[in-house]
Order: sequence, then structure tokens, then C-alpha cells
Amino acid sequence: MTVSDTRKEDQDRSGQALKDRIEAAGHTVAGYAIVPDEMARISAQVRDWADDEGIDIVITTGGTGFTGRDVTPDALEPMFDKHMDGFSHVFHRISFDKIGTSTVQSRATAGLIGTTFVFVLPGSPGACKDAWDGILKWQLDYRHMPCNFVEIMPRLDEHLKRGGGKSA
Repeated sequence: MTVSDTRKEDQDRSGQALKDRIEAAGHTVAGYAIVPDEMARISAQVRDWADDEGIDIVITTGGTGFTGRDVTPDALEPMFDKHMDGFSHVFHRISFDKIGTSTVQSRATAGLIGTTFVFVLPGSPGACKDAWDGILKWQLDYRHMPCNFVEIMPRLDEHLKRGGGKSA
């Protein structure tokens, strides 16, 4: 999902870079949308995908900066059942090697909504490539050792099955 008030699909270099990489790694892109920088629209689209049992991962690009319209983390982090602090740390480490201290201008984040991984990436094609090539490509490959996201996916709902999860 690309978050932007101005981009159209034929101008979405970040979304296209992600789609190309996802498919090249053998995964299926189950959905694609360009959503305006509006908290309600962002959260609604991600909620729809997180509720879809056929979707394991949602990746967003855009809206992670500090300007007034950059609201993607604000829209999504309250929805996280679990936060993935390590993703942000590793993303910034990789980004620092490429763009130096400018990496502090990104609020890239990640977490789990139910059993769906959600990754919130900056809107630049370079940042999307860095996140995919440096982190996601490996963590979404079951052969990556010593561990990866794929091997834990079947156990993400254990807390729900035991009754230790959220109340309705």
C-alpha cells in the first residue's frame, strides 16, 4: 500500500520496487492500493487486509516523516497487538550506511495485527529497496537461518487459541 495524496499508479516507484522484489522472491502480491494521507483511510485499508486470512504480510510505503500529512505510523501503531522494535533499529542501521544521519527523519516501524505482519516503510524507492533487500527478503525466506518469520507464522495465534488473547 502506498500512502500518498499525489501519486498515481504509473508514478509509484516505491510501490513498484516493492512489488517487483516481492514477486522476484516467489511471493504473491495479493493486493495493492494507493491511499491518501488520512488516518482513517490508512487504518481501514490495513485492517481489511489484516482481517483477510489469505494475507500474511502488509507492507506500506509513505507517510513516515514529520510533516503534517505524514500520519502512517500514527494510524497503524495503535492497531499493533505486538510492536517489532527490532525492525526499526535494523532498518535505521541499514539506512545510516546509505544516507547517514538523514535516517532520523523516518519513523519506519513494524508490528503484528492479529497474525498479520505489518511493515511501515518510508516513501522513497531507496528506502523500500533497503528494507526489502536488507531485512524482509531474508526474514520471509524459510531457509534463512538461524530464524525467520515464516517458521513462526503457524504459531502467531497461540495466544488466541489458549484464551489468553484479547476479549471481544
